[in-house]
Amino acid sequence: MSTTTSSSLQVSLLLSLFILTSLVAVSAGNFYQDFDITWGDNRAKILNGGNLLTLSLDKISGSGFQSKNEYLFGRIDMQIKLVAGNSAGTVTAYYLSSQGPTHDEIDFEFLGNVSGDPYILHTNVFSQGKGNREQQFYLWFDPTMAFHTYSIVWNTQRIMFLVDNIPIRVFNNLESIGIPFPKSQPMRIYSSLWNADDWATRGGLIKTDWTKAPFTASYRNFKANACVWSSESSCVSLSTNSLQTSEWQNQAPNAAERNRIRWVQQKYMVYNYCNDFKRFPQGLPAECKRSRFL
Repeated sequence: MSTTTSSSLQVSLLLSLFILTSLVAVSAGNFYQDFDITWGDNRAKILNGGNLLTLSLDKISGSGFQSKNEYLFGRIDMQIKLVAGNSAGTVTAYYLSSQGPTHDEIDFEFLGNVSGDPYILHTNVFSQGKGNREQQFYLWFDPTMAFHTYSIVWNTQRIMFLVDNIPIRVFNNLESIGIPFPKSQPMRIYSSLWNADDWATRGGLIKTDWTKAPFTASYRNFKANACVWSSESSCVSLSTNSLQTSEWQNQAPNAAERNRIRWVQQKYMVYNYCNDFKRFPQGLPAECKRSRFL
């Protein structure tokens, strides 16, 4: 091969790598730039030059926001400080979702409780419109006293839920045994604070105390190391070429992280659909038999 041909090939390869790498966005967010307030009138506010967002709930309405971008795989981090005091009946939801009857969804939901009782962190995964994969946890800290980081890692092999970078749950891709996995529908980030006192706290036995309103949750330090979907490009095949920003693409729990998952699930898990034999009298879902860390 001639020197000229070799140089041209190198330039072409570098240009291709640059184009592919540019499809993966690393966003250390500004809420004005990254999100739209979608409902709640003035109950949702962006403050501090875009570095802080608050949602509030009163007897008339809650509030919510969504990301401007859609993502197809990546790592999403958000720091949240939850409603303090008597939060019974309230739900703070933070999740990824596509749209339509066969939508995909990856959920964090924080179920409020009376003062002195712990929040319940509710997680779920929907694929092709089917959910019913709930796992619930108490947290090992008070999530109302300070900001904590809640993260979703989503790649072609698995979905990981993390709290302060501690993995609490893994949902593996088991398409090999016929279980749908979210992999082809771009998803936006959504969050909302709303009243769900018909079910959220002790199955609806405890109602929202509106004398404590307004209820407020706060958000900061949003980060998205993820593939931003656009109509001109397919992130599924291209984002894997971004080497510097894409540890999430093959991220899996290492030995220490597996021990952390065991610790969380043994000490703080309060519900696991994979143990609910009454709910599934015909047999547990197939994925429950194939992984210890679903």
